[in-house]
Formats: sequence, structure tokens, C-alpha cells
Amino acid sequence: MTSDDVFTTTIDAFTDAASTEALTNRLLEHVRPRDVDVVWTTHETLLGRLLLAFRDDAVVRIAFESEGFDAVLDDLGERLGRRTLRSPRRADTLRRQLDLYFTGVRVEFSVTPDLSLSTAPFRREVQSSLTTIPYGRTISYADLASSTGRPRAVRAVGSACASNPLPIVLPCHRVVRIDGSLGNYLGGVAAKRRLLELESAAAP
Repeated sequence: MTSDDVFTTTIDAFTDAASTEALTNRLLEHVRPRDVDVVWTTHETLLGRLLLAFRDDAVVRIAFESEGFDAVLDDLGERLGRRTLRSPRRADTLRRQLDLYFTGVRVEFSVTPDLSLSTAPFRREVQSSLTTIPYGRTISYADLASSTGRPRAVRAVGSACASNPLPIVLPCHRVVRIDGSLGNYLGGVAAKRRLLELESAAAP
């Protein structure tokens, strides 16, 4: 199968879910990673549906339904390529880990993050450092800026958190204002509060 045989999310036209999934799995058996730019699916969670997008075997985007999945997919097409395929198979590991996380069983994720969508080096640095914030704990934007060696870059740290393409997996919800108030969050303040409450209740 060549890249010409791969097309943009056309299997959504099938109405039978089982038939669609079977067809997709057969297609994935023959598709090489370089033949598809993005494989994506949605997954129901405590915070509602999330869009999970992968490039090769790395997760490149996690989006909340409030962002508008069509808009997110259009952006992925513009930035990563239009050859997209909808399938839950590539996201099996992440979906299982999310289910365990939302039941308070899992405290970290073992999927490979792809920060290709973060083009600014400092944003990538901040987003990569988010996994060092312990589960069930928070840190202020100011303290996170200081930890990068740029204590005056508080606004830049806030911007990096606000543009984090992989919320939850890279836990920007653990970053709050210096006065303890939550600050903004891509999925909404209510979602941020719920994540912090979940972790606080489940933390050792």
C-alpha cells in the first residue's frame, strides 16, 4: 500500500461501528507509519471526551471537547499533514492509562510525548519539565520559572502551560498562581479543579 492509498478520515462514512473498527484495523496492518501523518481517536473520560492524536507511536495532541475537535483536526492537518486516519488502536495504551488515572490508580503516564506542535524552545523546555511536578502537588508559575533559570519569565511560563499540546500527560494543571488561585486552563477552570481534587484525594 502506498501513501496514495491512505486518505483523510473517510471511514467515518460507515455507520456500523464494529464494521468500521474492523476495516480500520485491517487498514492499519498494511499502512506504514510514513504513509499516515496522524492517527487519532476520541476517548470518554471523567472530563468528557478527549481527542487523542498520534504521530508514529508518540502522542502529539490531547484536546478537550470544548476546543472543538474539528478545529483541532484542521490545525493538525495544517501543521503535521492531511493524511489522517481515525482509529482507537494506536491509542490503546494511553486510553488504558487514562482510565486508571481517572480512577486514582495511576499517577504517571508511560507514553512517548511528541512536542512538535510547540515550536518555541522555551515552551518545549517548560512543557517537558511539567512531569517533574509530583502527583498531588502544585507549583506556582513563578517557582516554575525559577526552576528553569529564568525567574522573570513568569508570563512565558504561563503561555507555555496555556499552549501545552498534551494536557494531563504533561500535567500543566499542577501549575497555579502564587496566591494559590488556579489560573487559566485549556480545558477550563472547572476541569483543572477536578483534576487537582482527584489527585489530592488519591495521593499517598
